Amino acid sequence: MRCAITLAYDGTHFLGSQTQQSSPNTIMGKIESALRQLHIDSKAVASGRTDRGVHASGQVCHVDLPEFWSDLKKLKKALNDRLPTSIHVKDIRAADDDFHARYSAKKRVYRYVIKEGEDNPFEVNFVTFLDSVDFEKIEQNIKLFKGEFDFKEFMKSGSDIKTTNRVIYKTFAYRYKGFIILNFEANGFLRSQIRLMVGALLTLDASNIEEQLSCKKRYKIKPAPSNGLYLAKIKY
Repeated sequence: MRCAITLAYDGTHFLGSQTQQSSPNTIMGKIESALRQLHIDSKAVASGRTDRGVHASGQVCHVDLPEFWSDLKKLKKALNDRLPTSIHVKDIRAADDDFHARYSAKKRVYRYVIKEGEDNPFEVNFVTFLDSVDFEKIEQNIKLFKGEFDFKEFMKSGSDIKTTNRVIYKTFAYRYKGFIILNFEANGFLRSQIRLMVGALLTLDASNIEEQLSCKKRYKIKPAPSNGLYLAKIKY
């Protein structure tokens, strides 16, 4: 039986989500280790990759279960008992045999969290602290990213992809209990695309962003820190 597993995790001390031969210290590496303890040898296939230090409140992976694991409520508890406290299984549901966590996904939602002022030890791993933020400018300029564009100037090199075109369906910024939240919903994102878009929003004017979006010029942008980024939801 194929199942879909929804995960939340604190990515601070992990080397990203994807399994690595060089280290077991990844999100999927920990998931597969817990599965093996339950005599499940299936590979955990995630909806997409999150980089080192990036968090998730709604990552999804699929796993093929042996016949003796039919009680998904029991499996959820068994996995959480074996996973580090920084990874939590939120839900496990039966899925169709052709369900694929990555290729069946229609939309992906990410959020970026910013806070003005000095950092503190209770939030520093989960929020990007800045001395000051021009919220009105960000609120206006984030709308420039909505639509279909070639985002080749908003990605890190080294990605093995067929196309750099992506469609962003929603972009908006809002304030919430002292935080500034940037929201992006798209059919997919390139490597470090969101962090580079946030970096552009923090440093570039609207005309510069439009130039880079049209691939006329690439500005030197420092990617926003990974600790403020969250994979919020996968839509199927």
